[in-house]
Amino acid sequence: MKKKVYIFLFNGFSDWEIAYATPELKKHKEYELVYFTSDGNSALSMGGLNVSPSTSLNEIKASEIDMLILPGGTAWEEGKNREIDKLVRILAEENKTIAAICAATTYLGNLGLLDNVQHTSNDVNYLKAIVPEYKGENNYINSFAVTGDNIITANGIGTIEFACEIFKKLNLYNDTDLENWFQLFKNGVWKG
Repeated sequence: MKKKVYIFLFNGFSDWEIAYATPELKKHKEYELVYFTSDGNSALSMGGLNVSPSTSLNEIKASEIDMLILPGGTAWEEGKNREIDKLVRILAEENKTIAAICAATTYLGNLGLLDNVQHTSNDVNYLKAIVPEYKGENNYINSFAVTGDNIITANGIGTIEFACEIFKKLNLYNDTDLENWFQLFKNGVWKG
């Protein structure tokens, strides 16, 4: 049975922030990518891509999700997308992996999911400004991407590192292949 990686799309999502991870996941036969929106209607990305999802929020069963990916976008900073709260809380309680990049990290901060795990974001002061109730400053790591328990976080310019953390969590590649992939996309060097 394929492992299912769900990706939440919404109007204004940062399409480039998931662009390194999704093609690699799609080409591996043991994973299924499931794109969803709140209502099942298409979402217009920040870059102007009009994306039709596979399903809607109300059709999802948390038990089928192996990983949830949350791309960034200003909607998170504006307190939008809260309709996914119940799903995210269930996934967190069941220790399912949740991966958030850029502004989506503020959403996890709002839910208190960053308080007790190592994490990153665009900056610790950014998190504190957007999420006044944020209490995870002692667990903040100034890095492109961080995995703490089952929470993956990345800053907005850490798209390649974000993909690597996702790949590690899913055991998509062995260490050598992962390093080769990273060097190719980050530095234009292929050692394969």
